[in-house]
Amino acid sequence: MKKTATTGFSRRIFLGAAVTAAGFALSGCGGGNPPAAGGPVELNFVYWGDSNRAKMTDAAIRIFEEKNPGITVKSEYQDSGPYADKLATRFAGGNPPDVLAMANRSLLEYAQRGTLADLKTLPELNLDKVPDTVLSRGEVDGKLYGLATGVTTIGMVVNKAITDQAGVAIPDDKTWSWDDYAKFATEVTQKTGGKVYGAGYDVSTETGPILLARQRGEDFYTEDNKLGVSEDTIREWFQYSVDLRNAGGYPPAGFFEQIGGSAAQSYLAKGTVASQIIPINNFKAYNEAAGGNVVLLRMPGETTEKRRGYSADPTMLWSIAAKSKHPKEAAKLLDFLTNDSDGAAETLTQRGVPINPDVAESITAKLSPGDTAFVNMMAAIQEDELPPAYVYPKGASVVADTLKQLATEVEFGRVTPADAAKTFIEKSNAAINK
Repeated sequence: MKKTATTGFSRRIFLGAAVTAAGFALSGCGGGNPPAAGGPVELNFVYWGDSNRAKMTDAAIRIFEEKNPGITVKSEYQDSGPYADKLATRFAGGNPPDVLAMANRSLLEYAQRGTLADLKTLPELNLDKVPDTVLSRGEVDGKLYGLATGVTTIGMVVNKAITDQAGVAIPDDKTWSWDDYAKFATEVTQKTGGKVYGAGYDVSTETGPILLARQRGEDFYTEDNKLGVSEDTIREWFQYSVDLRNAGGYPPAGFFEQIGGSAAQSYLAKGTVASQIIPINNFKAYNEAAGGNVVLLRMPGETTEKRRGYSADPTMLWSIAAKSKHPKEAAKLLDFLTNDSDGAAETLTQRGVPINPDVAESITAKLSPGDTAFVNMMAAIQEDELPPAYVYPKGASVVADTLKQLATEVEFGRVTPADAAKTFIEKSNAAINK
């Protein structure tokens, strides 16, 4: 059946998204389901995140258990780094969780090993309301191995209290270029006497060069699961940070320490940098951590480069283990996480804008101003047609690690941006084509 676009709030978020209008009611509107057949079932549910995410998730799980007598959920969470290692160990040991959060860069690898269930084969999971553009981010060879927990993108956040005190105007984010951002960051450093650096974003995270590549007319990862970014683009990504550091707009080598990944631990919250790049679903947390003085901006270059760099990206993906002993109950949990308005009222936008447009619309009245800003930006960037984005290829984890390692080498001047770019392309292609 051909799907049609939604209206109102949902239409703004999922412009051009396809949904079916009949024969489906949100589980949040109905009563409890009958007990699980065959006696009580315990599901193991694992994901990465902090204590705040866990608190919200636990509240939603309690609602799921009330609506599904006979199914209990044992959940586990931890930071993203240790989580990836623990997940790999559990799958290797033949003891995978039933329902799990999967990173975009890991999905294809797990799927091709046959460790994940095809979600399209589980009738307990209703996908009618999920836009095709979102489903495609978890599809491999026509099978659905991952379902977005929500969608987000990256953006620039600026501590306006710092820029106001320094007397530096924030550029128009609908028209600014990467040169404009560099000038802005350098001016902040100069006018604060070097006490605050204008820019403090993470060069080693691949979301930045992915967006830059798209702006330059390239696909960082291609439709046939290859590396599509050019050596020139990677060189320019590294060179930009070097030039910005030399101009004074970016902190010196060694400035950043391992302080944790939360907004409260960030240098933006500390007031030692004025701007950084974040997943915009974290805007509320950064704004609160910085005293409510943060503004959310689009990334530079969106109107000055060859094409748009933005895409609506899964914050993470839900998957079900192929060896789960309780696939039906696992699918019920995944259906709840996707389609239940009561559960979404507890988690809100913690994992991005809900992918079911009806659910997204149902939580709007409950959103804080910070979350509303994120949702509105997510809607606004999709008002124009965006280039397609594809499932990350096998070996994407190695690509991410390679970028991180080379970013450190460039930071300390041990490798030039040109040599780093050459090494990045060689090692990334080797990992992907292995």
